[in-house]
Amino acid sequence: MKGRLSTMIGLAAALYGAAWFAAGQLANERGRWPPSQSGPSSKFIKERGPESRAGVPEWSVTGPFRTDVFTFVRLRYRSSRWEGGMVDYPGADLNLSYRLQQLTSLRVDPEGLVLDIDDPQLLHYPFVFMIDPRSIVLSKEEAMVLRRYLLNGGFLMVDDFWGDRMWNHLMRELKKVLPDREWVSLPLSHPIFNIPYPVKEKPQVPSEDSAHATRDIVGPYRTWEYEITWERPQPADYRAFLDDNGRIMVLICWNTDLSDGWEEEGISEWFFTHFSEKYSYPMGINIIVYALTH
Repeated sequence: MKGRLSTMIGLAAALYGAAWFAAGQLANERGRWPPSQSGPSSKFIKERGPESRAGVPEWSVTGPFRTDVFTFVRLRYRSSRWEGGMVDYPGADLNLSYRLQQLTSLRVDPEGLVLDIDDPQLLHYPFVFMIDPRSIVLSKEEAMVLRRYLLNGGFLMVDDFWGDRMWNHLMRELKKVLPDREWVSLPLSHPIFNIPYPVKEKPQVPSEDSAHATRDIVGPYRTWEYEITWERPQPADYRAFLDDNGRIMVLICWNTDLSDGWEEEGISEWFFTHFSEKYSYPMGINIIVYALTH
């Protein structure tokens, strides 16, 4: 990981200027494809990509970056209920990769990667993504692999889970990985909310269908996932396990679904404007910039 991390840090250093230039201009970019619920907009991609890529356009990486690009890596895990870790796949992964390639100076792998926790390739990638871990089950061996990965500079982002019951289950599993560490709630002053995009609140992004179902509701938790009826609506929080130097090893995006803002950016202009553009992409880019520079 050391060699790849040093290269990624060099790439990310060049990212800052481009990302700052892009800030505030995302609204003028085109999104995924003309939305199904409104007329064509300059925010959406005019020509949809192939079905095999969930409609996301293709691009190529040439020159010296062909073998040294940022790769969005999704972790697949064992689950007590279903195949773990494949929610919102592949649209979320490909759309975020496309936006990184489009809006920043990073060179990005157009395909992304799915790895099992115990895959030897894991140690080659500085950023990995885990989704909907409400029923994750980690073996002793998997916990050891993740602990080695994190303590050696890796970064794990956990997204799309809601409420105390899911939180408590995940904490039991992560204690297998980091038994001697406690989580902290990150303040809005933390770099992850400010570089390169200043975020003025901790984003709570519901799934697209939930967002439309609660669109006209007035109240502080209109953005709660409406189908999670067994939990009390709560605001989003971004919690982390830190290493001895204060670096985030595990970022837990709780009570939010940033990745649905990536996957479903093209479902309607309203959803794109209110969630994808406003919250999911700025926060996603901030997280990756942090992972590549710390």
